[in-house]
Amino acid sequence: MVKAVAAVDLGATSGRVMLGYVGHDELRLTPVARFPNGPVTVGDELHWDVTGLFDHVVTGLRSAAREEPELASVAVDSWAVDYGLMRGGALTAEPFHYRDSRTARGVEAVHQRVEPAALYAATGLQHLPFNTVYQLADDQLAGRLDGAERFLLVPDLLTYWLTGNQFAERTNASTTALFNVHTGEWDDELIARVGLPRDIFPELISAGSAVGGLLPDIAERVGVKGLEVSTTGSHDTASAIVAMPTTDTDVAYISSGTWALVGVELEQPVLTVASRAANFTNEGGVDGRVRYLRNVMGLWILSETIRGWGDELIPLLEAAALEKAPSALFDVDDPRFSPPGDMPQRIADWYTERGLAVPFGKAALVRAILESLADAYAATVRQASELSGKTVNAIQLMGGGSQNTLLCQLVADRSGLPVHAGPTEATAIGNVLVQARAQGIISGSLESLRAIVAAAFTPTVYTPRTLR
Repeated sequence: MVKAVAAVDLGATSGRVMLGYVGHDELRLTPVARFPNGPVTVGDELHWDVTGLFDHVVTGLRSAAREEPELASVAVDSWAVDYGLMRGGALTAEPFHYRDSRTARGVEAVHQRVEPAALYAATGLQHLPFNTVYQLADDQLAGRLDGAERFLLVPDLLTYWLTGNQFAERTNASTTALFNVHTGEWDDELIARVGLPRDIFPELISAGSAVGGLLPDIAERVGVKGLEVSTTGSHDTASAIVAMPTTDTDVAYISSGTWALVGVELEQPVLTVASRAANFTNEGGVDGRVRYLRNVMGLWILSETIRGWGDELIPLLEAAALEKAPSALFDVDDPRFSPPGDMPQRIADWYTERGLAVPFGKAALVRAILESLADAYAATVRQASELSGKTVNAIQLMGGGSQNTLLCQLVADRSGLPVHAGPTEATAIGNVLVQARAQGIISGSLESLRAIVAAAFTPTVYTPRTLR
């Protein structure tokens, strides 16, 4: 029997509500709502408008319920690390955006108490200046934790508003640098050493857990009674990896969107000195798997460049495909490219500072961006294989970047590996499948879920060409 579930999938630049129809021999996705998301400037701070985001979610769920009155469940996934502080069941303020510059003070405060090597040994997490631990440390220094009763990561916050139940789902909790990679629980010793109040940490639950029904006022707004809410891989990459359309284990993955998450799936973490030096992370996956990966700059550089120009994407990509590769590539992970702003000028500055020729013209600059991204992805795949000892024979490239044919081909060229592109909506598919399994609609291991995806979606294969 085919049943329908709703996936709320929130990215750093947009959100969507998708209907997923799932049975043992069927998997279909239907979009019912899409809406923008992004940073909001308040004074000199960057925040998220999660209150407005939640309104979009409820409106999207109402559309889903109208289209499919017999919805079985709903689950929320989103980006990582960001959170809301709660007091009396309400937000103390709109959550900070991870691109806000406030966390430098938090990094210094944490590292004065805990050596980076000790942090990595306990959490297995790569160093990113916006990791939750540094954001919470800054909140404490600024007095924002005074009176706070709980912190809720973004997908858990929205699930709380749907159900009234507070918790932290493990795949996203694993990105906080306060979650013990060995035990799968909050690291109480680390929390104490950092000096954070233990009582703000919510109960941990796993992907595929029942959370409860909709609150009465939310059920009325959505227009459906008896809708169950469950957890999925609430970190969007955790859900995306579920939806790899293959049962082959000798693959690397690239979850390509605003960020690119590049790595391999493992059974056990890699905590070597070399792994920490390469800034690889061991994040929690569905069913206790380890997402061994590194965050690489994603299509943010391209989207911010085009936003500044006010141009259309497709004509620029077509023109870029006719350009030659640049004489030199730039470091896409240079911190200058992280904040919003004039991306073309920052790229030009990077080249000029090194006495290199700046790509001339819009098409040439787009080609330089995509070549540089592809080279970074290929290098990271090689590192993931070397550091983990895992054989990699192909790359699964999923998410929005799978629609960028030039990027996919360049990744194949620079890695020397075939790239299997798609599905575009991998995160929503993974969200749907974990829910469907929790509801008893389907059953089996992650490999069984991936076999369903492989039967429903045929990826586009890009074969490596000789670099020119």
